[in-house]
Amino acid sequence: MRMQAAVQLVYPPQCLTCDALVTTDFGLCAACWRETPFVSGLVCDCCGVPLPGEETGGPVQCDDCLAVARPWSRGRAALLYWDNARKMVMALKHGDRVDLARPAAGWLHRAARPLLAPDTLIAPVPLHWTRLIRRRYNQSALLAAALGRLADLPHCPDLLIRRRNTRSQEGRDRSARFVNVHEAFRVNRKRDWMMQGRPVLLVDDVMTSGATLAACAEACLAEGAARVDVIVLCRVAKDA
Repeated sequence: MRMQAAVQLVYPPQCLTCDALVTTDFGLCAACWRETPFVSGLVCDCCGVPLPGEETGGPVQCDDCLAVARPWSRGRAALLYWDNARKMVMALKHGDRVDLARPAAGWLHRAARPLLAPDTLIAPVPLHWTRLIRRRYNQSALLAAALGRLADLPHCPDLLIRRRNTRSQEGRDRSARFVNVHEAFRVNRKRDWMMQGRPVLLVDDVMTSGATLAACAEACLAEGAARVDVIVLCRVAKDA
């Protein structure tokens, strides 16, 4: 404790996204907190996007989830993909800011609480091995591992394999996104025993159309998962 206090005197904690001083490690200053769109209140039970109105006690769904059948059961998001949230995702994904996974896992844990059962297996959306070599880490796997530690639940980083290097989803419309990832994922034969008859919680950094998560969920269900839920750090909303 004394050593930690001495370190903080020499290197006082700074905001995650700016140089402002904060009171605790891995925190946001007041200005950055105001610019970080945390999800709260009534949300779609399937994808986690915020909805207008008051909570009624029962599950509700957004227009997208009513129009497009989701293979997973329930979903949540910690943040909306704009302002400071987008900045942090880009820093984690492309800027080597792996330190962001720790506070992000806390936000994920809070959002995912309705989805966590005692026997839940946590698994990330995988990168193709060629992309993993270039990036050196899978940001979704970092988030999933940190969430597993917080929730005290098992985490399997290689439950799923991306069997082809799909092109970027950016700039594609909804239909093209689903075509791009169709049958792009399979369950790792060395790990399939871990999810037999138990719920799986898939973790990803951003959900836009839900195509990637749908392909992953279908692969899990086809190989024996009892149920699949999804949790993402950021949800792209139409008015974002």
